[in-house]
Amino acid sequence: MTLRDVADAASVSEMTVSRVLRNRGDVSDKTRERVFEAARTLGYVPNKIAGALASNRVNLVGVVIPSLSNMVFPDVLHGIGEALEGTELQPVVGTSQYDLQQEEKVIYEMLSWRPSGLIVAGLEHTDAARAMMRNACVPVVEVMDVDGDPVAAAVGISHEAAGRAMAAEIVARGYKNIGYLGSSSIADARAQKRYRGFEAGLAEAGITLADSIFYDGTSGFGTGRKMTQALLERTPTLDFLYYNTDMNAAGGLLYCMEKGMDIPNEIGLAGFNSFEVLDGLPMRIATMDSQRETIGRRAAELMVANELTDEVMRLEPEFLPGDTVRSR
Repeated sequence: MTLRDVADAASVSEMTVSRVLRNRGDVSDKTRERVFEAARTLGYVPNKIAGALASNRVNLVGVVIPSLSNMVFPDVLHGIGEALEGTELQPVVGTSQYDLQQEEKVIYEMLSWRPSGLIVAGLEHTDAARAMMRNACVPVVEVMDVDGDPVAAAVGISHEAAGRAMAAEIVARGYKNIGYLGSSSIADARAQKRYRGFEAGLAEAGITLADSIFYDGTSGFGTGRKMTQALLERTPTLDFLYYNTDMNAAGGLLYCMEKGMDIPNEIGLAGFNSFEVLDGLPMRIATMDSQRETIGRRAAELMVANELTDEVMRLEPEFLPGDTVRSR
């Protein structure tokens, strides 16, 4: 199928078809619709690579995230999609699996197609990846985190500040024997920053973290249940459990309810991220809204603006007390 076929079907010139499909030039609405209808009927797909040879750019925005299975990132992608809707830009997603070497390869492949922009989760990258992003000559935005040294623009929250804020909320509600349940993976840099901020926030209030436990692998209800059981059997005097994610907190909540614990008086719980999918649990888990969708939307808006910038846009997470913490 060629441009000539579409032109013949629409009874216009090849130049007119080209203008319509590239949204260039002055073409009447009637002619434009006739060309689109001919292209749809024939199943014509333009060769964007050929067009990119002239412009040295394709209308794609590379998006590099750690995982598609982690519930954090669909909301980010939704925000990106919302901002790009109605524009010529289309997101293309690659995953790093929390591996910086894999991330470097994905960034290399993305940039080799000369996209119109690049959105990358996190601030931790290999030196080669940072160099590629710095020299890309297109808008580059790192998302989710502002605790570090961005290559160019960044949109996210301070995870260290989020950890401190959670510590302050817990202490203000009278909890003193506090445990932390999180991932052992240093590759999850944002969770590690929240953990450090949480410990620092407790220390500022004169409280030492009573106990902690870490898991390998993926988060989830089962992981949360196992960690909660192990931690409470080891340190039964704990009166609060802070989880690195709501998914683990949900498993912990179900375990504590099964054991007949008085929540939130005998023991309180909190997670992080504010996942809507957990709204159907018997109790709403205290958490923090990490502004994921807004982060994605703001990052994509920088792609649409098509400006090289080093702006750092810090958003503030919102504490949501739910039903699993005492009233202040």
